Amino acid sequence: MSGRARAAALVAVLALVLLPWTGAVPAGAAGRPSVEVSTSQAGTGGSVTVSGSGWRAHALLMMLVCGQSSPSQGVIGGTNSCANAQGRAVTTDAKGGFSKKLPVAEPPVPCPCVIHVATVTGATASADAVFHVAGHAVKPLPAEPAAGRLSVLTETRLDGSSGLLTWFGAPPSRRLVFTVGNAGSGPVRNPVFQVGVAHGVFAPQWDDQEWRGTLAPGGKAEIGLPVGLSAGAHGDYTVSLRYAGRTLAEQPWGVGRPWGVTLFWVLLCVVVPAAVFRAGMAVVDRLRPRRRPGRSTGPAGHRGPRLPELTLRLPRFGAAPEKAPPAPTLPWFTPESDPGAAGRLSAPHHDHPAGPTGATGPTGPTAPTSPTSPTAPTRKGPT
Repeated sequence: MSGRARAAALVAVLALVLLPWTGAVPAGAAGRPSVEVSTSQAGTGGSVTVSGSGWRAHALLMMLVCGQSSPSQGVIGGTNSCANAQGRAVTTDAKGGFSKKLPVAEPPVPCPCVIHVATVTGATASADAVFHVAGHAVKPLPAEPAAGRLSVLTETRLDGSSGLLTWFGAPPSRRLVFTVGNAGSGPVRNPVFQVGVAHGVFAPQWDDQEWRGTLAPGGKAEIGLPVGLSAGAHGDYTVSLRYAGRTLAEQPWGVGRPWGVTLFWVLLCVVVPAAVFRAGMAVVDRLRPRRRPGRSTGPAGHRGPRLPELTLRLPRFGAAPEKAPPAPTLPWFTPESDPGAAGRLSAPHHDHPAGPTGATGPTGPTAPTSPTSPTAPTRKGPT
């Protein structure tokens, strides 16, 4: 077998081996979501089965019937051109596919119409399938300008973070950053974008913002536009970017609750009653009547004469009797001023022989004379 024949046989074997693997790859696995419908036309009141593949696993999607749209230009009027009330939500499986019935309803604008499927949370992704609502008006799409045509090339993001003031209710602010490219045949000078912020199911409020610059055909540029909310805003928001009536991108924005405001009101409910209570007590203390000096020192509010306190002592059985306290000595009568004692001291005394210690008496000069001792006999003098 020649070398060429061997190479051809090897290529055939490799093709047979790899063919089942290539055939098993689902459509849209390269990161391009796709949408298909069971029928291309249905009337109001009917339903159509919508299936898709290539989406993120376990992603939440929204399906809508939109007018004035095409797969190439997208939904020109945004969600305002869709039958939002009859929309349906669906969640993809582990492989990124889904299939669900969607009721057919007339959109608020004429056809051409599409079945528009877009992600609700996470990275923005969308896909459209051509669909005609039977009996609904049809109006041609507006002609695209001959000048440049802008499209978003990369996923949008919100730059910035919340500070301390935002925690206390200051308006949250971010910067919407995206990269656009000029897919038209002419330059685009100073394009005016529309940035809208929607909360929940409400429609976004659009704000015109001009970007100063020029985009040549085939050129691209990174643009950042400011986005802000009102003071105290919190919850889940959606930031939308629109240019020339076409929605270019949508970006979810979760804003935390300003807990500083809640803390402020809690402290206010505690501090204000405490301050009022202290002020009231100060007023009561100032208006309360004061006790005059020299009056009774009894308890507050007692203005009558205070009675002496009586103490009743009961004897204790088995205890030694208490000694009676000595009788108090009157200030005008002392032992030195007793007239009887003075007379006794002035009575004559006989001399006694001196004792061995030289004392003048049997007990010394300092021995007191007892009034109960026997009186010594007196000698009679010559008569």
